[in-house]
Amino acid sequence: MVKFKIEWSTEARLDVVDILDFYIKRNGSSTYSRKVYKRINHNIQLIAKNPHIGVKTDDPDVRALITGDYQIIYEIIEKGILIDMVWDSRRNPIDNRYIKK
Repeated sequence: MVKFKIEWSTEARLDVVDILDFYIKRNGSSTYSRKVYKRINHNIQLIAKNPHIGVKTDDPDVRALITGDYQIIYEIIEKGILIDMVWDSRRNPIDNRYIKK
């Protein structure tokens, strides 16, 4: 099985940092943040192995893998997989650029 190379957008990296930082501040510890990061990273590895695992979005080139409270929004590109956004599903959906307004 071919494993696709993962690339991250700046926005996606910042999304993960924001999510992890939120839990560190809320819990006063990084323990839960490490669990969240492991879960997100595990699901990104699943995408790398099977890029069509996510559901199609309003944009035909973009897919989303829903994992717990998060959506990993990505594109299949020539070089591999581009992680566009890691979306906390509890946020206001109007902020998500992949949902039609």
